[in-house]
Amino acid sequence: MVKVNDVPADKLIEQLAEQLKRVPEIEPPAWASFVKTGSHADRPPQRKDWWYVRAASLMRKVYLKGPLGIEKLEIVYGGSKQLGYFPKHHRDAGSSAIRNILKGLERAELVAKQGTKGRVLTPKGFALLDRISKDIFKELVKQNTALERYS
Repeated sequence: MVKVNDVPADKLIEQLAEQLKRVPEIEPPAWASFVKTGSHADRPPQRKDWWYVRAASLMRKVYLKGPLGIEKLEIVYGGSKQLGYFPKHHRDAGSSAIRNILKGLERAELVAKQGTKGRVLTPKGFALLDRISKDIFKELVKQNTALERYS
């Protein structure tokens, strides 16, 4: 059985983002095209579909390391910020985008809260990620037949 760990993250996130564009509960709010992702960022994201890419990335993170809370996800999606002549310091990502994406994923029944521990994927979310991983792996096997023994 092919799992999320067996396929490249970039291909998985791109295909999952395409799937999530068809889910009406994960519609980006009006402010999404103007907002920065955190205090470490100089500008808003350049991609028009960054909301769906971030949602796909969040689902992958929760699949691999769940249960995850918003605070842990802020740290993961944060970055470094130069403070004048002083060394760079880590800044957490903004929690508003992360929180709103997770709420949309909850409405779509792909993610669920697990008490005070954070969010975990639902069986529907696991099935979606595993199905996409399997499709990607089939494409990889067509390109490189040596991978066939791992399926």
